Amino acid sequence: MLETYEQLRNLIDSLEDDVRKAAGGNKAAGTRVRKQLQEVKNVSQNLRVKVLEHRDDAPQ
Repeated sequence: MLETYEQLRNLIDSLEDDVRKAAGGNKAAGTRVRKQLQEVKNVSQNLRVKVLEHRDDAPQ
């Protein structure tokens, strides 16, 4: 679970340069940001599932 969280943090951190470029009008950077955000979405969903699995496996 922690590995997935670190992966998510790294993905978010890697977006910064392209977000700034996209905000400046760079269309290619905007395309990269959208692609990376889709990956953020997928990793976030994966983390969500792992958290639920961990919760369900914990003793009551």
